Amino acid sequence: MSLDEVIAYCLARPGAEETYPFGDQSLVCKVGGKAFAFIGLEDGTVGVKCGPTAEAAGEWRERYPEDVTVSAYIGRYGWNRVRLGGAVPDDDVLELLDRSYEDVVGRLPRSRRP
Repeated sequence: MSLDEVIAYCLARPGAEETYPFGDQSLVCKVGGKAFAFIGLEDGTVGVKCGPTAEAAGEWRERYPEDVTVSAYIGRYGWNRVRLGGAVPDDDVLELLDRSYEDVVGRLPRSRRP
């Protein structure tokens, strides 16, 4: 899955917005003001919430040890960084993006949900 495809998929989600709070090299996709994907434009990665806990996110790292790593600073909250174009199949990347989006939307107050 290409970087452009990931960006298009994320921004097609209801209520998704494109932000650059960390500079031009990092796109943060948000819904209701909360991040659901951190896209590394220079390194071809995407950071996603992979589970409610760090242990649940660890299952993805065990499955794809070369391409899924703990996200810096927020990994303890169940966030992983996925390298695009590696061993992680496109269907799994889409599943991770969907889970991350749905987790964030599910935590939003009803008034801020799309």
